[in-house]
Parts: sequence; C-alpha cells; structure tokens
Amino acid sequence: RLLAAPEATTFPTPSISGKRRETTSPRTPRADPLGAVDKNPARLRPARRIILRTGRMPPALGGGLAGSELRPRRGRCGSQAARAVGRDARPDSAAKSPGRPALTSRRLEAVGRWATLALVTLLAFATRFRRLDQPPHICWDETHFGKMGSYYINRTFFFDVHPPLGKMLIGLAGYLSGYDGTFLFQKPGDKYEHHNYMGMRGLCAFLGSWLIPLAYLTVLDLSKSLPAALLAAALLTFDTGCLTLSQYILLDPILMFFIMAAMLSMVKYHSCSDRPFSAPWWCWLSLTGISLAGALGVKFVGLFIILQVGLNTISDLWQLFGDLSLSLVTIGKHLTARILCLIVLPLLLYVAIFAVHITVLNKSGPGDGFFSSAFQARLSGNSLHNASIPEYLAYGSIITVKNLRMAIGYLHSHRHLYPEGIGARQQQVTTYLHKDYNNLWIIKKHNTNEDPLDPSIPVEFVRHGDIIRLEHKETSRNLHSHHHEAPLTRKHYQVTGYGINGTGDSNDFWRIEVVNRKFGDRIKVLRSRIRLIHVVTGCVLGSSGKVLPRWGWEQLEVTCTPYLKETLNSIWNVEDHINPKLPNISLDVLQPSFPEILLESHMVMIRGNNGLKPKDNEFTSKPWHWPINYQGLRFSGANDTDFRVYLLGNPVVWWLNLVSLALYLLSGSAIAVALQRGAQLPAELEGLTRVLLRGGGQLLLGWMLHYFPFFLMGRVLYFHHYFPAMLFSSMLTGILWDTLLRLCAWGLASSPLAGVVHAAGILSLLLGTAYSFYLFHPLAYGMIGPLAQEPQSPMAGLKWLDSWDF
Repeated sequence: RLLAAPEATTFPTPSISGKRRETTSPRTPRADPLGAVDKNPARLRPARRIILRTGRMPPALGGGLAGSELRPRRGRCGSQAARAVGRDARPDSAAKSPGRPALTSRRLEAVGRWATLALVTLLAFATRFRRLDQPPHICWDETHFGKMGSYYINRTFFFDVHPPLGKMLIGLAGYLSGYDGTFLFQKPGDKYEHHNYMGMRGLCAFLGSWLIPLAYLTVLDLSKSLPAALLAAALLTFDTGCLTLSQYILLDPILMFFIMAAMLSMVKYHSCSDRPFSAPWWCWLSLTGISLAGALGVKFVGLFIILQVGLNTISDLWQLFGDLSLSLVTIGKHLTARILCLIVLPLLLYVAIFAVHITVLNKSGPGDGFFSSAFQARLSGNSLHNASIPEYLAYGSIITVKNLRMAIGYLHSHRHLYPEGIGARQQQVTTYLHKDYNNLWIIKKHNTNEDPLDPSIPVEFVRHGDIIRLEHKETSRNLHSHHHEAPLTRKHYQVTGYGINGTGDSNDFWRIEVVNRKFGDRIKVLRSRIRLIHVVTGCVLGSSGKVLPRWGWEQLEVTCTPYLKETLNSIWNVEDHINPKLPNISLDVLQPSFPEILLESHMVMIRGNNGLKPKDNEFTSKPWHWPINYQGLRFSGANDTDFRVYLLGNPVVWWLNLVSLALYLLSGSAIAVALQRGAQLPAELEGLTRVLLRGGGQLLLGWMLHYFPFFLMGRVLYFHHYFPAMLFSSMLTGILWDTLLRLCAWGLASSPLAGVVHAAGILSLLLGTAYSFYLFHPLAYGMIGPLAQEPQSPMAGLKWLDSWDF
C-alpha cells in the first residue's frame, strides 16, 4: 500500500509517550528511518522498500530476536537490497545539517538508556546487599551448600545430586573472603559466630543482583522499548521472592544468573544476524555457549535453557537454508559456527568443571559409599586407597558386599527387627550407602561351624558354584530368606537376619555364582561380579532401591527376587576383605580413568536426583501451587522471638504475571488467527504485533520450558523451583503491558488522553509494584514480634491467603 503512493509516503509510529509521530514526505531532505540522510528522493525509495520488505522498524516498534526481521527477507535479491541500504546509509550524508536533530535525538536516547540501565543496576545491588549479614545464623539450605563449600576448601569428597559448579563458586568465594572451612553447618539456626560467611552470601547476592540488568537488556532488545524494559526490571527488583533467594548461600541465584546470561546472549547474537561472522556476532554466540555450560554446571534444570537455545538455533538454520542467495558453503559455515560455539565449547567447559571438581576433592569423605570401589580407591584416606588386601576370597574372610547399581550401597544389617505385620518379625537386612561396622559379614561353609581362621585348618578358597553362609559379624545372625513377602516389593521375598551365634536353618544357604565365569573359578575381590542365589527358594539376592519407612531408618530395601534375569540390582562385588592367612596385593591398578569417573558421577547424580523424597515436617509443594503464589517456604524462625524470613513472591507482582500470561494467550491467539486469515493491519500496528508475537512468544516459550517439565518429575519439589520460570513471566509482563498501552494510545489518537495513556499506565504499574514491595519487604529482610495471625502483628493485614504461614 505504501509503495503505491511513494510521493506521499509517511511512517506513523507510536512514540514512547504513546503519541503518533509522522515522518515527513521524502520530497524534503530528512532523516531516513534507517538513520541515513539524503536530499535525493529517488535514492531514499529503495531503502524504504527494504524497510517494508524486511520488517525493520524504528526503535519504538521493535525487533530483536523477534526475529529475523532484523535481517533482509532472504531471497534472490536479499544481498543486493542490503547493499542498496548500505549505500544510502552513509556517514557523510548523516553529517549534513538536516540530519543533526535526528542524530542528537538518537544520542540523547542512547544516553537515556545507559542512565536507566545504571539506575536499574544500582537499585538491584542496593536491595540485594541491604542487611545481607542478617540473620547471622544458618537459614534453610545454607546447611547443605555452605557445608559443601567447606568441603571444597578442605578438599574433602562429598556427594550431591547437582553438578559441581555452583558449590565450587561458593567454596571459592568463601576461601577468597577468609573463611577457613571449619564451620560445621549442622542445622538451621546454628549461629556463625566468628566464622566469615559474608563472602559466600556476597557471591550469591552479587550474581542475584545481575538478574535485573540482564532482564532489562533482554526486554530492551526484544521490544526496542525503554518502558517495557524498565517495567520488567521493576517487577524483578521489587519481588520479595527473588530478593530472598539472592541473599543466602544457595544455588538458585547462581543458576538464574547463567540462565539470564544465556538468554541475553542468544537475543544479542540474533540481533547481529545481519552481520554474520562479525566480531560482535562471534562474541555473543560464544557467550551463549559459555552461559549454557554454566547453567548446566550448576543444576540439571539448566537443560531447559539449552533446549530453548537449541530450538531457536534449529529455526535460524532452517531459515538460512531457505535463503537462495546463500551458497551451501556459507550455510555450512553457519552450521559449523553454531556447532563449535553451542555444542563443542559448552561441552568442553562442562567437562573441565568436573575435571577441577575431581582434582580438588581428593580426600575421602561422606560421599564415598555412593560410588564404586574402584572410584573410592583414588581417594586418600579411604580404606581402599593405596591398600593391600588378599586377592581371592576364602572361607573365614571378613568382607563387605557392595551392590553394583549406583547409589544402592552395602549389604547391611542391624539389631532392629521388622515391625509387626511386615513379614516375619526377624532382624532387618537393608543396604546402606555409608561405611559402617554393620556392613561386615563373615563368609562360612554351609555345613560346618568350625572356625576357618584356625591356624590348623588349611586355607580353602571360595569358588564359583559353592554353597555358602553369610554370618553378620556384629549380631552373629545369618543372611536368610523365606516365602514371606518383602516389605515394599510385594512380589519379592523378604530377606532377614536369622539364627543364634551362626546356627540357623537351611534357609540360610546361598549359592555364589560369578557372572560370565566357568564353574570352579576362584572369586576375585573387587573384580568378580557375583550373584547370591537362595538354595531353597531359588530367588536371587538384590535391592529394589526403594527407601524404607522410618522403622527401617530410611535405608534401602533388600529382597530376594524370583525373577532370575541379570540386572545390576542383583549383582554384587566384594569390596573390603580381611583374612590374616592370605597374602595381600596392591589396589593401585583399580583406579579408574577420567571418562569412567565422569560417567559414574552422572549415573550417581541422576539416580540420587530421582530418589529425593520429602522428609518429615518438610514444606513441599506441587507445581500448580507456584504461579498463584499459594504457599511460601520458611527460611528461618518459627516464633515471635525469632528473626523470621519467609520465602514468598510479592503477590502483586506474581498475580500480575499470572493475569499477563492469560492476557497474552488471548491477545496473541486472536492476532495470530487474524493474520493467518489475511487481515490487513494498519501499518503503525505491524511493529507492535511483531513485538508481541515474536518477542513475547520467545519469553512465553522460556516460561513453558522452565515450568511444565516439573509436572513430569517424580522427585520432591519445592517452591523455589519455579523462580527461573518466574523470570520469563516477568519479562513477558513488561512487553505485554507496554504493547497494550501503546495500542490503547493509538486507538485514542483523536482524544486528548492519547498522549498520557501510555505514560500514565506504565507509571501506575511501576508505583504499584514499588508500594507493594514496601508493604511486603519484611518477608525478605526479616520479621520480629507477633506472628501474622495475631491482630497486633504489623503483618496481620497482609496475610491475604490462609495458606501463607508467615
């Protein structure tokens, strides 16, 4: 339509204030929308055609990742059109006097954006670092991650279900700030006293503060709108939940920092797509890969931002493949660049993180039992490190038997009996992940009670196919099974400890078999993979991996399965081996290679993550609770004399985000359907709809990817798992309300109110968010005095939902 009347073409665009602005006719010298100034109208028209074809809009109308609209629409003439634009956009033309007001305006706009960014950043740091030293005691999960930071300082090996980068950074911050790693971090409420904890909290507050400027820059690039970016930044600055998570020794602020860094870097390198292989393009593409490695290195939920970047990369490559002006060699270069920066670089960094982790933690610690015997042999202080033990198993040996499935542990028994109604009321047999004297068993012949360690009795080795009896060293009861049902796995048989001083019955007899070995072979310690088959019932000893209730001390269930299929659950190896009648060999040959350590570490972490179950009196939640801010988490304190901190999102922010998600789905769907049906929108609305659909759609995708997967998880879930998704919903809210208010201003163009609708709406949202923060800030900074359910409490009127227990 605009090309049909080139002599009188105008470019009405909504300004930041909401008023429409018209660019003058090309008959007069003026600033071109791309920034060029030229007196020749004939040379301005080709550039204008490129604007219309490519969708490139003035700053108020947007672009960004909002697509490929920042590069010319690809086709046979794409490169020629781009060159035409380049010829028109000459600096010497821009220097002429008619263009100076436009240049000055752009400079002022850039200064304004930098000043706003500085203000946003300063406010973020001020809110996050205020009262950072309070309370001076352990709060919630500082118990775990502060302790793990201490393990790095002391170089003590431990096990955690998350990758190591976050804990390594916490340990490094503590070390650099003078913390010596001696605080025990035993339980919430323990006072730090003279120990320096501010370095570790300071790191988390520092990275948590950067979430706000990163969100600001991301929204600014997606929408090209300063008010939208400012609103998104305010929502995160004044959210009490984000503030609380940023002030303690936790992994969440570190994870969210890398997620937001990856998102901004992805948006930025897409905005450089009209300059592929330039220095900024390579820089932002590389920073995207580095941020992806950081996100995955802190928690496995970093996979969600990797998935988002991956989907965008596939879409981008597909568009490049359809550009007929590009040769296959150029497309191959694009593909190679993305493989190097988004796959190879993050993978190398991720492996390097584990290499540092394994190198630093070289001392035996509380996590040894989760790993294989060969892994433990590399840890100094472990009983297997530089150890010498008898190579072959013999009768009379004192042994520990370890299950080969990761995170199952050692065959274990203790003096406690199964409770009434749980099979036979005999001694419990379980598996236990830690080293313990109750893991020791004596291997004996099934048909004699003589002591094989008697010097007068010759050594007799245990061989494949022998029938043996395992006597528990601490209680002198035999490993036993019968036809009673197992406690949790009903189709399996119960395993117990039975007998007195080694005297029992025929249900104590087990046939030992070496997997994939011939009959008669001797059994090697650590190397032989063995199965124990019950002679009477024919079942196989194994562990289901299920956690027993409190009566079983939350250890893992041991059963005898009638299904003889070979699985890791039913395969064991002998680890510790004591027999004074046998010569010893060195275990140095057992130490695994780095790839084997890396693989085993991930198998243990994944299994441990899936096995996380809620503990008694623990405030767990369900994913549908999170967006509605249904229930928070008590970080510290329980009565009116305690310093109470309560993790809860600012309800005004969270409910505004929830309404915005619904509005976006409705408005976005309506616009998409209308465009698909061929509706012709006014030219001044095309840029706004593009920002809403493409920029907002990118943020909606991020919210969905960081929220909906939790519905599929079987592990225990907490309220803080929603906060990465909350970042995306807050940014979407900023873009949505800025766009809706601009549409309202355009619709009221003939009214005197048009000029103030947008500015008044944004200002109202900013002031309302700030005032709600003023009301609810004690949740994050600490409450002392009467509880909220008491009328005299200053928080009494703010307990809007009964489920809030602050």
